[in-house]
Amino acid sequence: MNRVGARGSDGRGPVNGAGTRGRGARGASGPTVREVAAESGVSIATVSRVLNDSPNVSDPTRELVLDAVRRLGAPGQAARGTASPAGRRPRPLSGAVFVRCPYLLTDYFGLIVSSVAETLQWHGRAMLLDAGEASYRARVLADLPDRDGVAGAILLLPPEGSGELLALRRRGLPFVVVDPRTPLPRDVAAVSAANVSGARQATTHLLELGHRRIGVLAGPVGWAATDGRDAGHAAALADLGLLQDPALVRHLEPTVQDGLRAARELLDRPDRPTAIVAFNDKIAVGVLQAAGALGLRVPRDLSVTGFDDIDLAGATDPMLTTVRQPLTEMGRMAVSLLIRLLDGHDVDAMTVELATELVVRDSTAPPSRG
Repeated sequence: MNRVGARGSDGRGPVNGAGTRGRGARGASGPTVREVAAESGVSIATVSRVLNDSPNVSDPTRELVLDAVRRLGAPGQAARGTASPAGRRPRPLSGAVFVRCPYLLTDYFGLIVSSVAETLQWHGRAMLLDAGEASYRARVLADLPDRDGVAGAILLLPPEGSGELLALRRRGLPFVVVDPRTPLPRDVAAVSAANVSGARQATTHLLELGHRRIGVLAGPVGWAATDGRDAGHAAALADLGLLQDPALVRHLEPTVQDGLRAARELLDRPDRPTAIVAFNDKIAVGVLQAAGALGLRVPRDLSVTGFDDIDLAGATDPMLTTVRQPLTEMGRMAVSLLIRLLDGHDVDAMTVELATELVVRDSTAPPSRG
């Protein structure tokens, strides 16, 4: 478990992308942070820094915020030391944000976690990081609401099912899911990329080049991203009145090794595909390796597309045509949603999908006449 101290550098915070339904009622929990910010004429991030006793605030600005607190009361003041409804513990006003990523912090997850850390810093929030594959099967969420000093959580591709996530929400802990593994209830805040449109762009690109026999190396069965990308691929085929050949579809783990194995199965066929769309860039690298082992030239003999646009995509030979996910923006948006929840605001858009973009490089070309 790593603890990362977060301090802001000035009074500005990132722009939030989700809407709110006006100013929240004060009620029993006192004013919201937004109301204190409006009263003092500074940003929400600056109010958070003052309440967190951050040294990165000028004395005149700090006095403006403290004057507003003296007039309105501190946000959440009435809730401190009192029992919460339905057995919920009051959330600490200035507690840390628990960030869980039960995976190695390599390219994909490392970019998101770094973005989360930087954005929390803008808001004057500390981060508790729980990362690494060793925590994958650990029962973390059940005890999280009882941990001292934790105000909320950001969960990256959580392995827990929707039942456990709903149980966490019922206990009053604000949290946001990034890249949900399974479909979530509408009232659970989540941020993901537009998987359907991204996959549709990739397959449309191959179809426009003239490919009709396209293999699909999809992600694990049951993943929300797998379902979305499969749907986007099917939609692109349907635009031309085509159906996917089930014999050219494999579902696998998103690793280079699994991509190599599955690609060999498809490329060893006498009626092998002229193009393969891969669930992610790592699987696509496995496809490139399989093609090379079989003496196939990419893109002359086989076109390949990936998904994610991690650094690996630009380091292959040929460089990979892929769908870019806005990974850093996903981290920023997750923090933005969580800060709104911590401030007690209603959030109009609980599920946010960020746009994806097709990046055409050297691994795709028209199919060879041979």
